Amino acid sequence: MADRLLMVKADGSVSIHADDRAYKPLNWMTPPCTLTETPITDEDGEEVGVHLWVVENKKGEQLRITVEKIHSELSHDLGVDPGLVKDGVEDHLQELLAEHITTLGEGYTLVRREYPTAIGPVDILCRDADGQTVAVEIKRRGNIDGVEQLSRYLELLNRDELLKPVQGVFAAQEIKPQARTLAEDRGIRCVTLDYQTLRGIESNELTLF
Repeated sequence: MADRLLMVKADGSVSIHADDRAYKPLNWMTPPCTLTETPITDEDGEEVGVHLWVVENKKGEQLRITVEKIHSELSHDLGVDPGLVKDGVEDHLQELLAEHITTLGEGYTLVRREYPTAIGPVDILCRDADGQTVAVEIKRRGNIDGVEQLSRYLELLNRDELLKPVQGVFAAQEIKPQARTLAEDRGIRCVTLDYQTLRGIESNELTLF
């Protein structure tokens, strides 16, 4: 027996942590899995104050945890995961794309980076070859939340008589299929960015824009 941190996540995964390492658990069970808790009884069928957790995955493998005492129990809803954003890389992507704005297409010209709006700055505002305004949202990994963010910007920018009509471009190193589907359904163009190419380093991988 020892004091441990038990984490039960919404996806069903369970992990057991000690207090002497940064992130790697002592043991764990990855989802999908089920958790059942039963009290342990003595020979007379009396509960002894100890509980057994049985965590079982689809293969029938089990992680069995004996819980003798609970020091503290806390439950919290973390909500929708916005994804992990590495600011340094994302900021550099914005800077590089602004320098090489024709990555988005021939004839594109930069208006400005961090174009201010009432709900926050648009990463890049530019114009296409026909002079139409284009708002660009840049992410390292493109998720649905990024598409929703750009949609809000477009709704606001299209109220500006000097800018409208404003088209949207969702640019990222990697765009999730659900995000791409949502963006295209809203008339937003998706662009996959090659970080190494933008830095001026040739890439052996073909990128479809």
